[in-house]
Amino acid sequence: MRVALVHDWLTGMRGGERVLDEICAIFPKADLYTLIHVAGTTSPRIEARRIVASPLSRIPGVARHYRKLLPLFPWAIERFDLRGYDLVLSTSHAVAKGVRVPPGAIHVCYCFTPMRYVWDQADAYLGSGVRRALAAPLVSYLRRFDRRTSTPERVHRFVAISRCVAERIRRHYGREPGLVFPPVDLDRLKPDPEVLAGGAPDEAYLLVGGFVPYKREELALEAFRRLDRPLLVAGDGPTRARLEAAAPPRVRFLGRVSDAELARLYARCRALVYPQEEDFGIVAVEAQACGRPVIAYGRGGATDTVVPLGAPAGAAATGILFEPQTVDALVAALQSFEAAEAAGAFRPSAIRDHAQEFAVSRFRAGLLAELLRAGVRVPPDTSD
Repeated sequence: MRVALVHDWLTGMRGGERVLDEICAIFPKADLYTLIHVAGTTSPRIEARRIVASPLSRIPGVARHYRKLLPLFPWAIERFDLRGYDLVLSTSHAVAKGVRVPPGAIHVCYCFTPMRYVWDQADAYLGSGVRRALAAPLVSYLRRFDRRTSTPERVHRFVAISRCVAERIRRHYGREPGLVFPPVDLDRLKPDPEVLAGGAPDEAYLLVGGFVPYKREELALEAFRRLDRPLLVAGDGPTRARLEAAAPPRVRFLGRVSDAELARLYARCRALVYPQEEDFGIVAVEAQACGRPVIAYGRGGATDTVVPLGAPAGAAATGILFEPQTVDALVAALQSFEAAEAAGAFRPSAIRDHAQEFAVSRFRAGLLAELLRAGVRVPPDTSD
């Protein structure tokens, strides 16, 4: 069986690329097609395979400015020639699922979300007023493309990463998807032995920022200004410089950190602060894999991954969910967390146990089951 993997772009190792890395382990001989490939920015397992990039990848400066090429993405994704492949497996949050599939091949899309720029988070990306009006023709064009490439003739089966994404697929595409939660590498992410044994974590909270509009880092910064608590901010992105310049005194920006350093930050933080609405939110699960609680906005993927205080059936709490998405609500959630923490409500071992539900082995079994439902006869030697 010849397998083609299709991913939107390869410019860094974020949540989608961690999923792709595990898919590469399931199909170690698959070729990989992508709009833009910045060599060396993803994992060795991804970089080791044959990668075919679109002509957009050859544009000077594309590594920094690829988002500005959005109007060209539909044209570029449909240029790929996938003749000769039996299975096309796309991992898509933009246009990867729009690839043309040859006759006889089966196309399964593992969908991170329908294109957020033009559907559920258009306001966050495009704003309102004149800017939104100027973007209206592009939004209309991309919506037509997105729907046209979501029919049963183009995508034989959708698999959603969370319940909220499954609902978006039903609403925007009129399709009924499967559901497989993304994987978390529990071997790489472990609790700090001292904290696991009952010792105190560090004083500082942790925020892992992507610094794009919907991540809502500014909401967390203002909450910590009001409470005067220490906060470490890991990550980089377009809005970082502006937010860092206006940050309160006890907030420290770390920039990009290594996987090993991020694992240490997770394991030692007081709690992870998660103010955004995510499609799934692998960072929240990674923190829990390290035994640390999460204070998250109570919409989107966090409702699948965080067990809040007072959950039914006596489930051990792994964090706090807050609503609405405001500074006042986050401040109240932080205060509630600290009161519950003082009462011993969050046990690192129980939080770690909850994260086992998102283990790599469960992801692989779930994805292979979805491929079988789509009619793919998966050979027994696909996984390494």
